[in-house]
Order: sequence, then structure tokens, then C-alpha cells
Amino acid sequence: MPMIEIKDVSKWYGTFQVLTDCTTNVAKGEVIVVCGPSGSGKSTLIKTVNALEPFQKGDIVVDGTSLSAKGTNLPKLRARVGMVFQNFELFPHLTIEQNLTIAQVKVMGRSQAEASAKGLKYLDRVGLIAQKAKFPGQLSGGQQQRVAIARALAMDPIAMLFDEPTSALDPEMVNEVLDVMVSLAAEGMTMMVVTHEMGFARKVANRIVFMDKGIIVEDCTKDEFFNTQRSERAQTFLSKILTH
Repeated sequence: MPMIEIKDVSKWYGTFQVLTDCTTNVAKGEVIVVCGPSGSGKSTLIKTVNALEPFQKGDIVVDGTSLSAKGTNLPKLRARVGMVFQNFELFPHLTIEQNLTIAQVKVMGRSQAEASAKGLKYLDRVGLIAQKAKFPGQLSGGQQQRVAIARALAMDPIAMLFDEPTSALDPEMVNEVLDVMVSLAAEGMTMMVVTHEMGFARKVANRIVFMDKGIIVEDCTKDEFFNTQRSERAQTFLSKILTH
């Protein structure tokens, strides 16, 4: 059974349809890169996977749990699916260690000591244990994003969702975040990643989902996407993004 099943999902903002009959699966341990031009619906699609965005048609099933079924505990499901955003979403008034523990205590009911031990383990994992007493504003963008990844990992997620995690970073900070994501993939973490980083996609992705105007145009292996003549829309996208 796939870890994530997206079945004929459609979504509207008022009369504007932002997703149209989107269908794809993510197997346990698989890394899927979702790409496409701005406004193609890729960020909206990934946010529907943990119910941050509601959808009006179709269904999404995460580890056997249907998001559209009555009685589904969506906050509990969100706690099991890690989400990393463009802009870090750290609490500026809390230290790094406090940022790593607050959700563990409030959502998962862990003791402060247990939450701190788990949080610091993952802070060390992303190479930032020395920064535990600092506040987010004292860290670079790349460091803040690595803290956000550590915070998500501390919740013991069954899958990780990344919504353009490097788009707000200065170019020299991008690789430090991608390196953490590459190592997560190597360890078998199930991941859906919205990104324009095609080098990362070539290195790590099992499959590429290419979207345009709310529709999944391509859903294929990375070798097929990069090396085979695909749809005209995907070819145009690649020609623009790979030549700069």
C-alpha cells in the first residue's frame, strides 16, 4: 500500500480551479519531486496532503487514513506528516531548543526532558547543536531552515513534505539545506518535495511529478523526465530552468 495516495483531487478557490483531477502515489521510502512553473498548483497540491489546504473532490489517503473520511483526526495526522515551508515558520521569541520541543510537548504529550533529548538529537543531526540557546533571528536563513527540518524530524514523521525549502535562501545557503535532505533520502525517508532545484531532483528523486495549470502533466521516473522527449510543456520548462 502506498504511504501517500492522491486520488482524483480537485480544488477551487471560489470559481477558480487550482487543482484538476490530480492523481499520484508515493511509496514508503520514495522521494517524489514536484515541479512546474509558478502558479501551476504544486504548492497547493503538497499542502492538501496534510490537510493544510482543503480539497473539494477526490481523496487523499496517508498511511491508510483517508483525509476526507468523517471522524479523521486531522491534527493527529498532521503531527505524523512533517512539513517544511519556504519561510521556516520558527517562533522568533523562543530559543532554538524551545522551538524544537514545544510541539512535542503540546501535541505529542512528551515530557520536557524527553522532548529536549529528542530535539537536540535532531539539532545535532543537522549540524547545529552549538546554536541551541540562540534565537532564530541570530541564525542565517540556511541555519533556520535546518532547524525547521530538525523540528519536523523530532515529531517522528512517517513522511516529510517540503514546499520550496530553498527558495527564500541566499544561493550560498542552498546546499547546506539540500545536503540534509539528500541524507534523509538516503536513510529511506518518504518525501514529497516541491522545488526548482533540478540538481537535487537528478540526484535524489525516484519520480518527477510535473504540473502545469493545476494538472499533473508528467508522472515518471527522473531518467524518463530528464532524458526522454516528454510533453512540449515539460520540455519548455526544462529548457528555461536548465540553461540558467
